[in-house]
Amino acid sequence: MRFSTVAVAAALTVVSVSTSLSGQRPDTQIDARSLQLLAQGRSLKSAGNLDGATDMLETAVAVDPRNRAAFVELGRVAEARELPGKAIRLYREALLLEPNDVTALQGQGSALVMKGAVVRARDNLAKIRTICKGQCPEAVQLAAIIAKGPPITTAQVVKPATPAKD
Repeated sequence: MRFSTVAVAAALTVVSVSTSLSGQRPDTQIDARSLQLLAQGRSLKSAGNLDGATDMLETAVAVDPRNRAAFVELGRVAEARELPGKAIRLYREALLLEPNDVTALQGQGSALVMKGAVVRARDNLAKIRTICKGQCPEAVQLAAIIAKGPPITTAQVVKPATPAKD
């Protein structure tokens, strides 16, 4: 009699787990709405509307957080806005989903060079070369960006405020 309640509980557990697993999508299948929003975001970016592209791409990520391509495109938008720190974070999100994504590695390496972290960008280049097992366009692009080096910025001179005359 004691075993029957345990058996019933175990049977209910098996039924509920199997039902919940059969209703889930595979990890490789991205929501179609997210892919549509990604396409709209790309077209807005190519049209020069970076604010609209950011909104569409962030919505695509909200609809399906596994949309790695949306994170990569958001990183590109951040680079276009000259926000390398944000771009690095967005590329890292894409790399958390797929650590061997050469596009995300190349984008992150480019943003790292913009930020001045050339050594870390070289690490990304080495990883891309390991993944590609030869020459691939991402490795060539990142090598050229690293060779060019970080952008030269000049210090801004701030003039001291002059006191108001009475």
